[in-house]
Amino acid sequence: MACRSCRRQLVLLTRQANAIAEIQSAAALRHPSLQTADPRCLRIDQRRSFANTPRQSGVRDSIARFFQRSAEPYRVVQATEEIYKTCAREALYTIPEKDRRAGTITKTEEGEDIGEGKTMWHEDFHLPPTFSTWSQVTMLHMYLVFARLRNLDRDAARSWQQQLVDHFFFDAEEKMDLTHGISSRGLRQRYLKDMFIQWRGVIAAYDEGVIKGDPVLAAAVWRNVFKAREDVDVRALAAVVSWMRLCLKMLDQIPDESLYYQASAVFKWRAKNELALVDKAARELEGQFVRDIPPIQKVPV
Repeated sequence: MACRSCRRQLVLLTRQANAIAEIQSAAALRHPSLQTADPRCLRIDQRRSFANTPRQSGVRDSIARFFQRSAEPYRVVQATEEIYKTCAREALYTIPEKDRRAGTITKTEEGEDIGEGKTMWHEDFHLPPTFSTWSQVTMLHMYLVFARLRNLDRDAARSWQQQLVDHFFFDAEEKMDLTHGISSRGLRQRYLKDMFIQWRGVIAAYDEGVIKGDPVLAAAVWRNVFKAREDVDVRALAAVVSWMRLCLKMLDQIPDESLYYQASAVFKWRAKNELALVDKAARELEGQFVRDIPPIQKVPV
């Protein structure tokens, strides 16, 4: 997991890699035969008549491949960061500054800070605006992306998955520090280790549910997102499971080369929209049950 200074340096390197890619694209559009990344070489080649010799073309191709290999990791970092931001904003919450200063933050029975949240997960699914809710909902979205990334080449999949996890844990540590005032780095690291164990368990539980069927998947969502509450709304569980299946299907339909900028668009379809589908199926099932009940026959006296 990178520190803040390393993250800033990574952002600068990403911008530099993007600038190199733009120079290459512009040069290719003006002169398709020129594939070098150095603008000075472009000017030299324009003045000389032997710019398109086999030797010159080989050097340019080697330079282009070198810059492409060097820039690829930074492009992955930028792409996964955009995807992660979409996952992380789904259950965002805030801790009021006045409550933090006065020490009057409301807490759950487990001792978690309760903040203010107005997302779908808080209002429609009645989850408390806490760090635990945020982390579980974020991991739920990340899992859906993880499942799709497995279709990539093995090395590419590992690179994408690792970067996505790094974004999550860096953001989680920052929330512990800035939002909840956990200034001890050792304590934050202990919490992060526990979260990593939870993350591995989430992957295993959701994988099992996807394979074995909706009841097992609903049980996994109930244990992780809804903390195994006895008063959970089964409609919400059914809606989340239906939404997960739909997202996995839409992600599977995205080509590999378009995944980095289309994956976030999948989550524009909210899980609460599936409540209407759940209610419709429940009404149809209820009607079928009523039709199947045999009529009451009068018993002769």
